[in-house]
Order: sequence, then structure tokens, then C-alpha cells
Amino acid sequence: MKKLSVTIGAVLCLASVASAASFNPEVSSYMKELEKTARQADPAFKGFDAKNGKNLFFQKHPNKEVGEIACSTCHTADLKKEGKNPKTGKVIEPLAPSVNKKRLTDVKEIQKWLRRNFKDVMGREGSAKEKGDVLTFISEN
Repeated sequence: MKKLSVTIGAVLCLASVASAASFNPEVSSYMKELEKTARQADPAFKGFDAKNGKNLFFQKHPNKEVGEIACSTCHTADLKKEGKNPKTGKVIEPLAPSVNKKRLTDVKEIQKWLRRNFKDVMGREGSAKEKGDVLTFISEN
């Protein structure tokens, strides 16, 4: 049983490293900060989860200006396509790093938009785990 838990731990560690490998060093460092904060909030934290990030991205919330809103409202269900702000009509460049090489490269931009978009969509600042989950989901696109 001990060997199994060591193996599972090694797999989780490798998955975390593989996920972080898709980020530049500055963003990888930010992800590690989020991971540390998430672990402090929940000692059972096992790493960021792209599936949970996807659920957060598509989860709808009430919004007095546009009815219901989700991240996908502006960024679309296909992160590889342009989005559009429903209130301003402003075109939003694709969110997927696979087609927009500028995405997820600048920590200050990431922090600014996470803070703004969590507040706009969920009405609150996102937790470290939520931010890490969403960034992990986006990074896979």
C-alpha cells in the first residue's frame, strides 16, 4: 500500500510539473504562488484541475446588465476564436495560447484580468485554487 501512495504522489507531482512546463518562468512562478496559497487554504489540495477550470469557465451567474454571464459569454465556447464583450461590443482576441502566443505570458496582465473577470462574472475575487484551475484549463487550449 505504501508503494501505491508513493507512486500516486509521483504521478501527481509529474502532472503538476508537466502542466507548469507550458508556462514561461515568470508565469510558472506565479502558478507556484497560487499553488502555495491554495495549499494554505486547504491542506488537502492536490493540484490544479483543468476540468474544474472548465466548469468555472462555463458556469453562469446572474448579472444585472446582461442577464446571465459566464467567462464563455465574452470569450466564447471555443477559446481559439475571437470573443466579444456583450456590453461594449469590443472584440476580444482568442484566449487560447495555442493561437494567441501573447496569452498567459505576462503575470501583471493575468492578475489584472483574473481580478476583473472574476468580479464581473462571479461578483467576487477568485480564490487561488479557482484562478489556478482556470489558468490550467486555458493553458490546455
